[in-house]
Amino acid sequence: MPFRDKVERLVVRVHNWSNRQRLGRFTYKLLAGVAIAMGAFLLFNVCFPCRVRVDYAQIVTASDGTVMTAFLTRDDKWRMMTELDEITPDMQKAIVFKEDKYFYQHPGVNPAAIARALFNNIKTGTRTSGASTITMQVARMLQPKERTYGNKMLEMFRALQLDMLYSKAEILQLYLNLVPYGGNIEGVKAASVLYLGKNPEVLSLAELTALSIIPNRPTSLRPGINNDIITQERNKWLERFREAGLFSDETIDDAINEPFNAIRTEVPKMARHFSTRMRLTHPGIPIIKTTIQPEVQDKCEQLLQDYVKTLWTYNIQNGACIVINNHTHQIDAYVGSADFFNTVDGGQVDGVRSVRSPGSTLKPLLYALAFDAGLYTPQAAIADVPVNYSGYAPENYDETYHGNVTIAHALANSLNVPAVRVLHELGMEQYIQALTASGFNTIAEQKKDLGLSLALGGCGVTLEELTRLYAAFATSGTQHHLAYLQEDKDTSTVKICSPEAAFMITEILTQLTRPDLPVYYQNARNVPTVAWKTGTSYGRRDAWSIGYNSDYTVGVWIGNFSGTGIPELTGAQVATPLLFNLFYALNTKTDGTWNRMPENVQFRYVCDITGKIPSAQCQNQVMDYFIPGKSPNDTCRHLIPVQVDAHAKESYCTTCLPETGYKTVWYENISPELISWRIENHIPFEKIPPHNSKCERVFTENAPVITSPLSQMEYLLEKEDPQKIMLQANVAADVEKVFWYVNNKLLTSAKAGEAVFYVPTEGKTVVSCSDDKGRNAKTTFTVTFF
Repeated sequence: MPFRDKVERLVVRVHNWSNRQRLGRFTYKLLAGVAIAMGAFLLFNVCFPCRVRVDYAQIVTASDGTVMTAFLTRDDKWRMMTELDEITPDMQKAIVFKEDKYFYQHPGVNPAAIARALFNNIKTGTRTSGASTITMQVARMLQPKERTYGNKMLEMFRALQLDMLYSKAEILQLYLNLVPYGGNIEGVKAASVLYLGKNPEVLSLAELTALSIIPNRPTSLRPGINNDIITQERNKWLERFREAGLFSDETIDDAINEPFNAIRTEVPKMARHFSTRMRLTHPGIPIIKTTIQPEVQDKCEQLLQDYVKTLWTYNIQNGACIVINNHTHQIDAYVGSADFFNTVDGGQVDGVRSVRSPGSTLKPLLYALAFDAGLYTPQAAIADVPVNYSGYAPENYDETYHGNVTIAHALANSLNVPAVRVLHELGMEQYIQALTASGFNTIAEQKKDLGLSLALGGCGVTLEELTRLYAAFATSGTQHHLAYLQEDKDTSTVKICSPEAAFMITEILTQLTRPDLPVYYQNARNVPTVAWKTGTSYGRRDAWSIGYNSDYTVGVWIGNFSGTGIPELTGAQVATPLLFNLFYALNTKTDGTWNRMPENVQFRYVCDITGKIPSAQCQNQVMDYFIPGKSPNDTCRHLIPVQVDAHAKESYCTTCLPETGYKTVWYENISPELISWRIENHIPFEKIPPHNSKCERVFTENAPVITSPLSQMEYLLEKEDPQKIMLQANVAADVEKVFWYVNNKLLTSAKAGEAVFYVPTEGKTVVSCSDDKGRNAKTTFTVTFF
C-alpha cells in the first residue's frame, strides 16, 4: 500500500476516535444531568412531601347507592366523593380525550405539551395555550395558587409526586372530585346529584359531556341558567368525539338529540334522623353506605307524615317508625319523626332512640320466660283479682277484674294483674337479666330501682330496642345484631327465649279476637297476617304498636315529644292502624302458615278451667301447647271431694269423720283471694260447709292472708280527722267467720271476705286475725298523725 494511502487511513481513524470521545462525554453529561435531576427530585420529595387531604362533604347513601342526605364540608362546599366504580368507561374516555390525551403515557407532566406551549407563548408574546395535564390540574386544585411561571413549576413538581404516589385511576378520581361547577359545588358527583338528580355512574354520554365542559367556564356555564349555551358547547365536543372515533355515530347522534334539562335542586333530605345519627357515629367517612331501602324508607316517611296529620285535631303531633328485615337483620327504614322541620313539637328529636315508657309492650317477653321456666302454658289459668305486693296494687287498664283467665287471654287482652303475678313468681332478677341481655340500656342502668311495675312499663325503653326484641320472636327467639351499614358483617346473636316459647307467643299475638284490634279492622280480611302487641304508657303519653311476620318487624310510636298526655292516645286505636298500613305498604307475601311449630312443641288436652292435665272430674277439655320436659305436668284439682253430713250443713275431716251418715260432695277448689273477689263482687258459688264444730283437730294449712293493712307500712293520717283503716283477709273456702284483733285485743268478728274498718291510734300497731278453724295471721304497721 502506498504511503499516501496509509497516512489518509490513519487520519480517518484519528478523526473517528475523536468523535467517539466527544459522544461519550455528551452521553456522560446527559446521564449525569438526569441523575442530578432525579436526585434533586427525590431530595425535594423527602423535604416537601405531597400530602393529599381532601375535605369531602359527608354523604349517607341507601342500599342502592342513592344519596339520602349530605352535609357541607368545613369550608361550606358540596364536594362529594366520586368512587372509582362510579367512573364509567365512557366518562373516562370523554374526560381524558378532552383534557389530556396522553394522560396514560406521561409521568404527570407532558414535556411535548410544555415545549409547544412555551414556543407559542414566546412566538406571540402572550399566553395563548397551556400545558396542564390532568395531574397538574389536580395539583393546582389541591393547593390553589396565583398563576405564575414559578407556581407552574411547583405544579409540575407536585404532579410528578402525585404520579409516583397514585395510580392513573386514582388521579383521575381526584380530578373528578375537585373540578369546580360554580358556587359551592365541586366534583362530578355533587354536580350530578344536585343538577341532574342522579349518581354519576348512570349519566348518559350527553350528560357527562355537558358536565365535562362546565369546569372550564364555571361562571358562564351555569346549569339551570345557561342550559342552551351548555348544549351548544356540548354538541361541539360530541362532534369532536365523532371525528376521533371515540364513540359510534349512532351513540353520538343520540347524545346530540338528547335535551339538557339540568336545574339546581336541593340536597336530598331522606332519612334525616338516621343520616344524622350515622354521621355522628362515623365521623370522617366520606360515604356512609347504609342498609336503608330507599323505596321502603320513602313509603314509611310519607305514610307516617300523612297519618300524623290526621291526628292533629286531637293535639297528637308526632310519631316514629322503624322497619327491620328479618332475613338480613338489616334496617330497611328508619323515621325519627313525622316532620323533621316541625318546630312545634321538636321534629328534629329522634323518636326511634328517645327513651319513653313502653306500656304493655314488654309483656310478651315476660310470658315467654315463664313458658321456658315451666311455670305456665298458654291455656294455664291465672287469677285476675286484686293483689297487693308490699304496697304495690296493680290494676287493669279498664279498672275491672275477670277472675280466672288463661295466660293466652291475659296476654292477648293485655291484662295487668296477671302479668304482675307472673313476674312476682318468675323473679325480677331473671326478667331484668333477659331485658339487659336484649340490649335495653336504660333498664340496665336503672335495674336497682326497678320493681314489679316493670311488667307494665315502669321503665324507660326506645322504639329501636323494642322492635329489636320483637324481631327475636320472629327468628325463633334468637336476637340478631342489627346492621345499619352494608359493611357490617357482625353475626353475633343473643338467645332471648327458646324457639318453643317464641312460637307460643307468636300464636297468641296473631289472634284477632282481642280488644286492641282497631275498630276499623274488625273485618278479619282487612288485617295483615302479623303478630302484634300494643302498649299505652301511664298518662297516655305514648302509644306503641310493634308487629312482625316472617319477613319484617315493624315498630311504631305515636305521641308528643313534649310528653303531653292525650285522652285519645292508645296503642290500639292510634298506633296500630299505622302499623297495619306499613305492613300493607311493605307488600309482604307472608300467609297464615308462616309461624311453623318447632319439633319440640307438642299438643295435649287440658282442663278448660285450670289448663292442667285432666282428671276424672274434668268434663270439658281444650287443646294446649306444651314443651316436654319444661311445661308443668300437674293434674287438675279444680274440684275436691269433701265429706259432709246428709244435709250438707257440716263438713268432716279424717279426724272427725263418722262411720255412717255422711256423703262425699265435690266442691270448687278456689284460692282464698279468688273467694274474696267473688264475695266482694257478689258472684255466687257453692261454699264448703262449716267444719264439724266438735272436731278437735288443729288446722295449720290454708291460714288466712291479711291483705289490708300492709305489713311494715307507715300510714300518714290527719290528726283532726283521722281516716279509718280497712282490715281484710283472704281465707280458705271452708271458712265462715274471721275474728279481728288489734294489739292483742278482740276488735270484732266478720263474715269471710267481709271488710272491717276501725279508727287507729298513733304509733306501732299489731293486727291479727283468726278464722273459725283456729288458723292465724298477723301483720304490723305504723300510724303517724300530721
